[in-house]
Amino acid sequence: MASSIAPARGAAFDVIRRVFEDEAYADRALRGATAGLDDRDRALARQLAYGTVQRARTLDHAIEIAGRRPVGRLDAAVRAALRLGAYQLVFLDGVPRYAAVNESVELVRRAGLERAVPFANAVLRRLADEGRAGVEGLPDSTWEEAAVAHSYPDWVAETWWHDLGAAGALALMRAQNMAPATVVRLVRGEIDGVPDPDVPGAWHVEHVDETAFAEGRVWPQSAGSQLAGLAVGSVEGERVLDLCAAPGGKTTMLAGEVVAVEANAARARELEENVARIGAANVRVVCADGRALPEELTGFDRALVDAPCSGLGVLAARPDLRWRSQPLPELQLELLQAAATRVRPGGFIVYSVCTVNRDEAEAVVDASGLEVDDTLAAAWPRFRHTTRPEFLQTLPHVHGTSGFFIARARVP
Repeated sequence: MASSIAPARGAAFDVIRRVFEDEAYADRALRGATAGLDDRDRALARQLAYGTVQRARTLDHAIEIAGRRPVGRLDAAVRAALRLGAYQLVFLDGVPRYAAVNESVELVRRAGLERAVPFANAVLRRLADEGRAGVEGLPDSTWEEAAVAHSYPDWVAETWWHDLGAAGALALMRAQNMAPATVVRLVRGEIDGVPDPDVPGAWHVEHVDETAFAEGRVWPQSAGSQLAGLAVGSVEGERVLDLCAAPGGKTTMLAGEVVAVEANAARARELEENVARIGAANVRVVCADGRALPEELTGFDRALVDAPCSGLGVLAARPDLRWRSQPLPELQLELLQAAATRVRPGGFIVYSVCTVNRDEAEAVVDASGLEVDDTLAAAWPRFRHTTRPEFLQTLPHVHGTSGFFIARARVP
């Protein structure tokens, strides 16, 4: 007799398949898959989908041991169902064994793969008996082992091992596998929550008030991200260039006359909508490549280059990003140097990236040849970079927020 499938598990299965088969973004896939579900089922679907995507490498290792064959040889639907079932059995408490096993097997059957049902059932039953102990016993004394045990690509594990040392890398890996704090920037009005002790305007909340968000009274934004906006230090009467502005969280923090640049037309439209909703009348949006701006955009007092990056500091919030992430140091340097040509002599540039990777952070600033303003770190000692004290760095395992690198430089 066929088993029923809970709506949340069905939605999570769809998200997992879309992420790994269609390279979809997890958050967008989730919105589509959970349309029509109630709040409880939507929350469970999110937990199951995000957790499975995040832990995919560790889950694949466990599945290969239990199934005695490489996961790459499995049908995509079988692989997704096994990952979903394995995640529940290995990483979640309180999920009935029969539900995790039977409904995952039923997902295989409904995908039209009846021939794979006995295999899926056998693998999941082995994982129910031995999977958790096997995963908890995985070694992590080298970056190669840690990448499997904590579910990261090799290059990310190796980068953190090199940049932070073994202890720091392991702490960061564990932190980025935990649910991030829910933090908003209070734009105006009042809010139910707890103010961040270190970053003015940041509030820790139980959930994002969708009405307040729609009305532009709050903006979901980590304390680390808000720190980058505050570091610009712009004031009324100044002209400010935001070179990589969408979606607009930092842009709408800036005082003065702000020109917000975004290269992608769709994201520029989204930026305009967000600016209007928040009521940032001082912001003008320009759709252009930051490396080839119109000639008249020059003579700014300050600039913010919140550059595209590998995003290794926000992996907790974006579970699929670790599997698609790539460093972008060449682009980052080009953008930083482009900004320097548009800021008046004596003006300031803030360079920030939401990553933990020296090659995209300190190395880019060093390569730019710009004069670093070390008064930034003096103003924010809580976030002073541990090895380069002229910079700021937030670390998830140290500061409880997203990982950001922030530098401020003076234009000669």
